[in-house]
Amino acid sequence: MESEMLVNKNPRMIIVEVAYAIPASQLIYTVEISEDANVEQAILASGVLDDFSEIDLKVNKVGIFSKLTKLTNSLHHKDRIEIYRKLIADPKAVRKQRAAEGKTMKKGH
Repeated sequence: MESEMLVNKNPRMIIVEVAYAIPASQLIYTVEISEDANVEQAILASGVLDDFSEIDLKVNKVGIFSKLTKLTNSLHHKDRIEIYRKLIADPKAVRKQRAAEGKTMKKGH
C-alpha cells in the first residue's frame, strides 16, 4: 500500500504592510495574506487602490523596505510594501534652491 502524502489545503498566512505616503501623512495598511502571494496580490488585498484612485500599478513603482521590487516578487512575513508617488520636483533642483535661499538669508542678518 502506497503511503499518501498529506497536502496542506490551507497555506500558511503571513502579515505584511502596504504603505502609501501622501504629502500630509503616511498610511499603512496591514494585510493577512497567503505566504505564496506576491506583491501585487497584497496591494490589491489591502484596499489602498480603492482609497487612492491616482495609484496606477503600471506607472507607480513599488518597493519592499525601500528597495525597488517587481509586482510579481514573493513576500515574507512582516514585509513592508511601499508604493511610490511620482516626484513633482527634481530633488537636486530643490536642494540647490534651498541652499541659495539659505545664503541670501544669512547675508541679510
